[in-house]
Amino acid sequence: MSLRPSLLDPLFAPATVLPGAGPKVAVLIDKLVGTPERPARVVDLLFHLPQRGIARQLRGSIAEAPPGEPVTLGVTVVAHRPPQTAGRKPFRVLVEDQTGDITLVFFNLPRARIEKMLPLGSHRYVSGRIELWDGFRQMVHPSRILDEKGLADLPAVEPIYGATEGLTSRAIGKLAVSALDRLPVLPEWQDRAFLDRQGWPAFADALRTEHRPAEAAETEEDLKTPARRRLAYDELLASQLALALVRSRMHRPPGRTNVGDGVLSRRIEAALPFGLTGAQTRALAEIRGDMGSDRRMLRLLQGDVGSGKTAVALLAMASAIEAGRQAAMMAPTEILARQHAERLRPLVETAGLRLALLTGRDRAAERRATLAGLADGSIHVVVGTHALFQDDVAFHDLGLAVVDEQHRFGVHQRLALGAKGAAVDVLVMTATPIPRTLALTCFGDMEVSVLDEKPAGRQPIKTVLVSTDRLEEVTLGLERALAKGDRVYWICPLVAESEYVDLAAAEERFSALRERFGEAVGLVHGKMAGKDKDEAMERFVTGDTKILVSTTVVEVGVDVPAATVMVIEHAERFGLAQLHQLRGRVGRGSGASTCLLLFKGPLGQVARARLEMMRETEDGFRIAEEDLRLRGEGEVLGTRQSGLAAFRLARPEVDGDLIVAARDDAKLVVERDPGLKSERGRALRALLYLFERDAAVKLLQAG
Repeated sequence: MSLRPSLLDPLFAPATVLPGAGPKVAVLIDKLVGTPERPARVVDLLFHLPQRGIARQLRGSIAEAPPGEPVTLGVTVVAHRPPQTAGRKPFRVLVEDQTGDITLVFFNLPRARIEKMLPLGSHRYVSGRIELWDGFRQMVHPSRILDEKGLADLPAVEPIYGATEGLTSRAIGKLAVSALDRLPVLPEWQDRAFLDRQGWPAFADALRTEHRPAEAAETEEDLKTPARRRLAYDELLASQLALALVRSRMHRPPGRTNVGDGVLSRRIEAALPFGLTGAQTRALAEIRGDMGSDRRMLRLLQGDVGSGKTAVALLAMASAIEAGRQAAMMAPTEILARQHAERLRPLVETAGLRLALLTGRDRAAERRATLAGLADGSIHVVVGTHALFQDDVAFHDLGLAVVDEQHRFGVHQRLALGAKGAAVDVLVMTATPIPRTLALTCFGDMEVSVLDEKPAGRQPIKTVLVSTDRLEEVTLGLERALAKGDRVYWICPLVAESEYVDLAAAEERFSALRERFGEAVGLVHGKMAGKDKDEAMERFVTGDTKILVSTTVVEVGVDVPAATVMVIEHAERFGLAQLHQLRGRVGRGSGASTCLLLFKGPLGQVARARLEMMRETEDGFRIAEEDLRLRGEGEVLGTRQSGLAAFRLARPEVDGDLIVAARDDAKLVVERDPGLKSERGRALRALLYLFERDAAVKLLQAG
């Protein structure tokens, strides 16, 4: 049950309360701003801001109208010019004013409809962009054709919204304006002096300004209005405040010093197949510094693919065990948990310690034995999946929780694992390099250590761009690779054939390669049962299959040193960070590796920039910054899939300066008013509920 203040109820009512949102339209609104878990609400429409604003006021004459810019002109219809032959020829309508004439051009519109909209001799107002064709002025498909009454209703600036099939931008605008009428009187949660310095309006006024713009906004710079900056800051502050509250909650119980004598760590380090890099040594010192303090650790260890995060985590776990405590490592998938356990077990046993694996698929007797060992302390290290959260998992004395692949876990899981013992230190690892502004937005509750060196002996990966027209050459190349004993990943972007997008589905590519290479080809995709997926991966790891056709399920973690070729089909469909993660699945052994980016031309500007960047560099941090610039935060973080809250009003790629200010503000608030009990504190509670950071308010209530 939500404890949301009743004053916000009008905003969280279903969108169907708005005029014009009947059952048919409601389905479209849900598609646009709802989620699979819940239908759209009034607030979702309010937070669906226009992408730009087009000037619609009446502008001069035909002769004065500048080509390429939106104009609205008063004209008289002079002639209809239907196409002389059938086919793709357009229907043209000649219109004029006292300064000249212009041709309106229509494709695929019924003649009767055009003649009804633009009767001969009638006076109309047309809105659109003028272009020059062979020196003559024309307007292709005017966006508005109006009579006198329509002109009276036309806004000076028309907001243009991201729309969906069946629901136009104009219809969305009408719904948004109706939603504005439901805005309650809200308390001011921002510091008054700060608002005055910035010149920002009140929250409700900012929303009204955005949905009823007074000025056109065509460019990115035009969108940086005081109203939009205010709204972005509100959302960022809600996010940072939620993280700051989590952080203070994590630190509130005093920590225990997790410092040992270094004996186990030295044994494990001596058994590692390579010496630690400078970056690993530095990160380990930072982690041990936290563990040795009387505050609980909450640290993010981010390193590029293959930078040696697991070794750092293992040595940190050794420190906790030296202090007489236990350590747990949680992975997002069973196959990754098994791989970590297999890799770590010999090293852990070198130090005379006991490691166990705990997953959701353990046999009952096996599980009972593991739980008993965790409870009596005879198991020192446990590696597992979400199964580690379950109520019946009790530790003798958990000192360090390591969470692998942060994107798959939210703040709540971090807290749940941290609650499995008294003053548990938490280390989170991610192989996805995250730009600094985004590290603040999602991990503002954590300190950050960065691994920016690769262990010695890693060979660079050769990245090649290949058009899909050359598929046969690629297949011949695979024959040569297999003859040398190499193993190959072949990545496809979709699990099943999409009715909208012509992409090679994994099953189809698997069948085609099976015809060529027989039993050497395996398949793994997201819709397979976990057990089947693990078996398919296992066959590839052992070499029973040499080519693994896969969807992006191989993106995270799985290590096959013999894999030296990565083929990514329709690479233009993937984000940069995802391409980089996939490429990182090869180049893990001592042999040279290749990544083939198969693309279907012609490439758009962004897709080309992405693929060129992949060819240029293997630096994950540089790639992450570029990915943020090209795509924005929601996509970079994979929040569409991960359950982390994507931003709706803020755009970290544009509002980076506001993130730092919001973080500082949130820290100050929590220091001065940790229970949010002051006048501003109570207003900030409303802000947290408005942006659905309810979990943070529950922490306050839990004390």
